[in-house]
Formats: sequence, C-alpha cells, structure tokens
Amino acid sequence: MNPRVYRAPGRVNLIGEHTDYNDGFVMPAALGFYCWAAASLRQDRKLVISSEEFPEVVEAELSLDALHPMHTWSDYSVGVAAQLEEAGFALTGANLLIHGEVPIGAGLSSSASIEVATALALAGESGLSIDRTALARICQQAENDFVGMRCGIMDQFISLHGRANHALMLDCRSLSFELVPIPESVRLVICNTGVKHKLAEGEYNRRREECEEAVRSLERVLPGIRALRDVNLEQLEENRRVLSEVAYKRAHHVVTENVRVLEGMEALRKGDLQRFGQCMEESHWSLRAMFEVSCAELDLMVELANREPGVYGARMTGGGFGGATVNLVDERSAETFAANIAKAYREKTGIACATYICMPADGAGLVESSKMAE
Repeated sequence: MNPRVYRAPGRVNLIGEHTDYNDGFVMPAALGFYCWAAASLRQDRKLVISSEEFPEVVEAELSLDALHPMHTWSDYSVGVAAQLEEAGFALTGANLLIHGEVPIGAGLSSSASIEVATALALAGESGLSIDRTALARICQQAENDFVGMRCGIMDQFISLHGRANHALMLDCRSLSFELVPIPESVRLVICNTGVKHKLAEGEYNRRREECEEAVRSLERVLPGIRALRDVNLEQLEENRRVLSEVAYKRAHHVVTENVRVLEGMEALRKGDLQRFGQCMEESHWSLRAMFEVSCAELDLMVELANREPGVYGARMTGGGFGGATVNLVDERSAETFAANIAKAYREKTGIACATYICMPADGAGLVESSKMAE
C-alpha cells in the first residue's frame, strides 16, 4: 500500500508578538512553505521516523514509558506521539518520512509545522478523528513539555486553521478567531537576516517568566487578573510602582501590543493599509525597546525596508534575536523591494539574505495525489 502524505505550513505573524502566552491577541498567516510527512502503517506498535534533512533514523515504542526526549529534531514528532497517547488516543504503529521546507531559524515556525504534520499523519493512519483546535493544543503541549520550549498556541493553531489570502486574528484565551482578508494588491515579503543568536531559546523562556512576574505583582493591586491580557494601559501606568523596571517594560509591550492587534484588524477590514503599517512600526519599536528581543540585524533590516518605495510597514517577526522580518509591500514593488533589501543588507553585513514573496496559504491536511504531482 502506498504511503499517504500530509503537509502542514509554516507561518508568519503579521502583528501580535509574545502576546500568545499572555492570553492575548495575535494575527498570523499560514505560508506556502510546508513540512511533509509520508506515513505508512506498521504491524507493530512502533514509530519509525526518518528525515530527508537528517541522517539518523529514530525508533520508539508507542507507549508512554518508552517515549522520551532525545534532544534532536525528532523530539518534535516523538513528543506529539507522546501527547496523543497521554490524551488517551491509541496510536497504530507507523513509518514516517519527514521533509521540511520551512526555513529553519527564520522565525517561520518550522517546529510547529513538523508537529502538526506528524499529528495529522499519526491521527489519520490510526483512524482517529480529532478536532483541529484540540490537535493544536496537543502539538503545543508537545513543544512545551517534551521539547521544553514554552511557546504559546499561535503557531500550531494557524498551521491547522490557516486560510488562503487571509490572516487570522486569534484570541489566545478563548481560541475564537476571525479571518481577515489580505488585499490582492499587497504581498507579504519575508526577509531572513540569516542569523540566530545563541541566547534566543533561553531568553524566550525568560521573557515568559518576566511576564508571569508582572502578573503576580499586579494581582496584589488588581485582584482577579489572570494574565497581562486582563490589564489595560491606564491600569498598568497607575500601578507601575509595584513592578520592577524589567517587569514594567515587558508588561507595557504586551498590553500595547494587544491593542495594536485589534486596531490592525480593523484597519485591514477597512482597507487602511497605511494604518496597519503604522501598527507594524509601533510593534517593532516596542519589541526592541520594551520587550528587548530585537537585535542589530533585525533593526537594520527594518531600517532598510522603510527606505524602499511601496512599503506600508515592516517589523521583526517570531521570537526574536535573529530570524526574519515581515514586510507589507505593494504588489507592484515587491520584486524590486526584495532585490534591493538583499543587496543592501549584504553590503552592510556581508551576510546573504534570503527573501520570500508570499500570500497567505491554506492550513494543514492530507495531500491529494493530484496536488503532489504539481
């Protein structure tokens, strides 16, 4: 029997950075870069995973006692299997061949695409019907508990719920969402700095701890709050005295970023691309100055973008400390923009810059044989 193929896209976040794990609002879009998982059934209860990108073959028995982190790329897949088993879903043994085309280290969520492709493949081959939102939670849990990255749910959610030519405004507390059309007259241009500073993962978890510290301090004067989502800017300023300087800055970013996401959604609905671009600019400033997750390369990339004609807005996207920027660019200027940014960035840094001109893509699913031939 021929294997069945599943695919899951990466994503870019247009606005709403580091708000997801604070129960806030985000606005990502799925992109047409995919992780592909070819799956075939086995007669035993064993998971055998291989990849076109890595030489080792990983084998694991499908029991909770046998599924442990190995601190390699395979943890994203094995972790999903462990969480599915933990959730009470009995899996059938399977062979998985993984191929990833989402750029690694660019902030486009290559990890979530692996998790989601694996989850769909394991559920599909085991004859399980699992709600997509529930599947997103399982994939997030795998990254949190098995891999050890305390991410929010945005990446897995958009990989499963993405829609072509739309961004998705997600309430990370209720997991309700609205699709927001992206005009055909613009393109999303992703510019990869080509750097990923070593402190990125540790600092990501530290930022989450700092946000949690802010909530604990604010709870003493704002009883009933559960997350920074529950605090408005007036309350934050009135109670700044109870916060350390670092906790205040982190909270300020999250509180104002939530407002920017909602304002950005309304701007897109009205076709006000200038206002949406302003929200992107304000977001980057806040990420640099208040959340302190930007870096020289990202700031340079945004500076270069803002010099180019046809640009509505530019900002870093992803966890920070390297990775990529997202740029909202007039469709007529997109090719020239991408070429100019790559040239100017290389002249300034000596680093080759990969650029991608995109529109939002559909979310994850089983690939029909006709699509595979395309």
